[in-house]
Amino acid sequence: MIQTGSFRINPDGSQSIREIPLARSEGNLLELMETVCERMGDYGEHTDSSTTRKSYIRIKSRRGEAMDLSEAALDSRVTGSLKFACETIVEQHEDEVIEFFAYETENIKDKLCSERTDLCDHALQVSHDEL
Repeated sequence: MIQTGSFRINPDGSQSIREIPLARSEGNLLELMETVCERMGDYGEHTDSSTTRKSYIRIKSRRGEAMDLSEAALDSRVTGSLKFACETIVEQHEDEVIEFFAYETENIKDKLCSERTDLCDHALQVSHDEL
C-alpha cells in the first residue's frame, strides 16, 4: 500500500490521504507501460486451420519451460509489427489504460477494448486469456 493525496494539513489538523495498492498506483502503472511492449517478442502468430483466423499465442514460457511451438509462426516481421501496434496503442490510449487499471476491477479488457477505445468491437465474442 502506498499513500496518495494531499499532504497539506487541513484546518482541523487532518490530512486528505488515502492508501491504494502499489499495483494500482499511477507511478507503478506508468512504469509497467514503459516495458509492456518489449514483451511482444514472447508471442508468435497462429492461424486457426478451420477458420483461417490469425491470432497471437505465447511462444516463450513465463517460467522457462519448454512449449509446443508446432502451431506458431515465428517471424521477426510479425513480432516487430506486434510491438509497433502495442507501442501505438499505449501511446494513443495511455490515459485510458491507466484509468481502467487504477480504478476498475471488473471486465477491464472488455470496457477498455470495446467501450472506451473502439479498438476491437469483436472482443466481447472472442476470449482473450492473456489479457
